[in-house]
Amino acid sequence: MSNVIFDFINLHNGEEDKAKVLENVKSNISFRGSNLWILACAIVIASIGLNVNSTAVIIGAMLISPLMGPIVGAGFALGTFDFMLLKKSGKNLLISTFVSLFVAACYFFISPFKDTQSELLSRTTPNIYDVLIAFFGGLVGVIAITRVEKGNPIPGVAIATALMPPLCTAGYGLAIGKISYFLGAFYLYTINCFFICIATFFIVKYLKYPPVSMENKKWEKKIRRGITLLVFIMIVPSFYMAYNLFNQKKFTPKVNQYITEEFTNKGHTVIYQKVRYNQIPRSIELALLSKRFSEEEIIDMNKRLNLYDINNTRLIIKQDATDIKGEILKEINGQKKQVSEQEMELESLRRELDQFKLLDTALNREVGILFPEVAELSVGRHLERIKRDSIGLVTVVIYTSRSVEIPVPKEKLRDWLRLKFKVKDVRLIQSD
Repeated sequence: MSNVIFDFINLHNGEEDKAKVLENVKSNISFRGSNLWILACAIVIASIGLNVNSTAVIIGAMLISPLMGPIVGAGFALGTFDFMLLKKSGKNLLISTFVSLFVAACYFFISPFKDTQSELLSRTTPNIYDVLIAFFGGLVGVIAITRVEKGNPIPGVAIATALMPPLCTAGYGLAIGKISYFLGAFYLYTINCFFICIATFFIVKYLKYPPVSMENKKWEKKIRRGITLLVFIMIVPSFYMAYNLFNQKKFTPKVNQYITEEFTNKGHTVIYQKVRYNQIPRSIELALLSKRFSEEEIIDMNKRLNLYDINNTRLIIKQDATDIKGEILKEINGQKKQVSEQEMELESLRRELDQFKLLDTALNREVGILFPEVAELSVGRHLERIKRDSIGLVTVVIYTSRSVEIPVPKEKLRDWLRLKFKVKDVRLIQSD
């Protein structure tokens, strides 16, 4: 029974010849000629997608990006103690990283649109899920590479592990001088690289790829020790990062619970909130609408943090009007451009609505000739929420029928009105 189960999950089933796999891996490492051009084009496409907040364009860029090659090559090199392959992979990974950062920074520096879109912002704060995605995505990618039948996991791995968007976001941070964006996005890129590499290393070891043999046994022994030390150096910080991100993910709900129970539920309105996790000690900064606390009360509330398992954290309540105003203005200014654009768009729609007047009797005469079944119609446009955060103008036509026995050809009337007003759709409403 155990043999049947083992055979069912055995990764050696359907495995490609190891020499062929290594040959394919080595061929995808180098960034010369066409590969470099493809990388640069993919970076531009991804940057445009991030710039216009288009998920589909970003996915397209990830599919054509060749960034996975040197990372997988480094994992194979570590697993087979191949110093030359490791050197080549590391060199090409550095080249691809610097080229990507340079191209992305140039694009965002030239681009007239420098607003921080949600797709950009989401790449500046990595969490534990990014670690898991990178590791398991790396496992899937390497397993697929070592199969005779490659199947279709590789495109999915390219999308899931998302190496391209963090690099572009890091370039965006450099272009606008926002170092926090650069560091956050590059941190996410580093996490992805580390864990894809570690996943590759584990699979190479599990599949027992033969280590590289050298003529000089003494030199070979030194290289193996050096690579073993490098694997250890990579694994320890990687798992420390994963552990740190996991703790950060647990920390946030505790803080929210503390603020809700100690302030909101007691009738105190919180108008400003800032949690600083990556500092020693961590801090929670709050400002309240009207309530002012004494020094003794603030000390007591700091002690109550322990009741919510919030350790090594200091509660700071901003009660000085100048400080509160300054912090709130910082938050408002960060959103000011986006709000202004939405208001301009709404004002433009309103002007268009004001300019659109009800159609006169001349149009009714035209309709009477083309559609004798229609007795009378009136046309107008009104503002309507099309999506959750989008407002548009909708063309509405109200008509009356001459006779109950003779139906109005609605589709034909609608098609004619679309051409007449040059709109995508017309809403027909029959009046009694």
